[in-house]
Amino acid sequence: MSTASQSQPPPGDTRRRVPRTDAVLADPRLAAATAMLGRPAVKAVVNAAQERARRGEIAPEEVANAAAAALPQGPSSLRGVVNATGVVLHTNLGRAPLSPVAIAAVVKAAGHTDVELDLTTGRRARRGRGALDALRVAVPAAAGVHVVNNGAAALVLAATALAAGREIIVSRGELVEIGDGFRLPALLESTGARLREVGTTNRTALADYAAAVGPDTGFILKVHPSNFVVSGFTSAVDVADLATLGVPVVADIGSGLLAPDPLLPDEPDAATTLNAGAALVTASGDKLLGGPQAGLLLGDADLVERLRRHPLARALRVDKLTLAALEATLRGPEPPTWVALRAAPAQLRVRAERLADALDDVDAEVTRTAAVVGGGGAPGLELESWAVSLPERLALPLRTGEPPVLGRVERGRLLLDLRCVPPDLDDAVAAAVRKAACTS
Repeated sequence: MSTASQSQPPPGDTRRRVPRTDAVLADPRLAAATAMLGRPAVKAVVNAAQERARRGEIAPEEVANAAAAALPQGPSSLRGVVNATGVVLHTNLGRAPLSPVAIAAVVKAAGHTDVELDLTTGRRARRGRGALDALRVAVPAAAGVHVVNNGAAALVLAATALAAGREIIVSRGELVEIGDGFRLPALLESTGARLREVGTTNRTALADYAAAVGPDTGFILKVHPSNFVVSGFTSAVDVADLATLGVPVVADIGSGLLAPDPLLPDEPDAATTLNAGAALVTASGDKLLGGPQAGLLLGDADLVERLRRHPLARALRVDKLTLAALEATLRGPEPPTWVALRAAPAQLRVRAERLADALDDVDAEVTRTAAVVGGGGAPGLELESWAVSLPERLALPLRTGEPPVLGRVERGRLLLDLRCVPPDLDDAVAAAVRKAACTS
């Protein structure tokens, strides 16, 4: 018997009825998907459905339907989710969601742009000058500004340019872990700087810093412990006092608050810190500022220019999409983070009651709860909020549904906190809950 005859299914075998690849790809649903996802991705889904038919898992006539059902949600594996956790800046969910104007700016910047070109002269121009100008306007106390790709990068650039081979003086109580196992001491030492720890975990005095200042001092580092609170027998030294010691003070405020905010009285802001005497402030753009992931450097003009011209700055620079989103965030209306932080509890309660009423056959209750800022901002601050309480068994189907809805489990109940959920998504959340209740 020939090899060709051995490879062919016998007469009457259903595998003979499996449709050809080009025929399946001609299905309107799959043709439309090809335009968005690309032919290779859609073809791979079709081939998988054909193999299922050959194994007898589905009928040959169902190949197109199975392929259409298995298509990816989009060209990226990232999925948009509904944040009903009550954590405004949830690191696992990408922290700050962009505002509509920032999203529009990103879309516009996705094509060719004048990011480094002066259209009038036709010559090269300062990269991201629009975003930098917007940052100067937002923080007038900063004579110089620069942007890198995240807050940790801002601090690394400062340490490399100002203290490689020298000492950074820092309080032991401010040697924090910033997440995912990354610790500030290791981060700073990777730049070639040496840490000169002063004080104790709970108490550090100005005299401790003064005794450590010497010829090898690169700068004094003041770190805001933004993800924990130390209370009790404690003391710390503020920037104004540190600025009297005759060496530069670099303040890592972390959360990206640019100006004082009555809602966050204990959170340091860039303007106040600079006015107090800091030579340089580093912060994140995707936290309380409500913009894209970015590291902000603000302070003395000569110092910032020195950092901008350092060779490492090239490796840490941001792309045109980040610059566009940052500028739009700084110039535009209040971003979603600002709105979520200030959501009125009374309105959240009304929304929660309406949502619970829409879930006729589901064990749903309205409950008062407390939301938090998250993202390493305002530790200890609780925001009065309201949630819909559901059976814990709905957590998984809601998390894996479309759209994914993420709540938090407390005392055996799933809470969907509405503080970070845009009101126009309430109906979608209700539909997701009803579907999850039917399938679980």
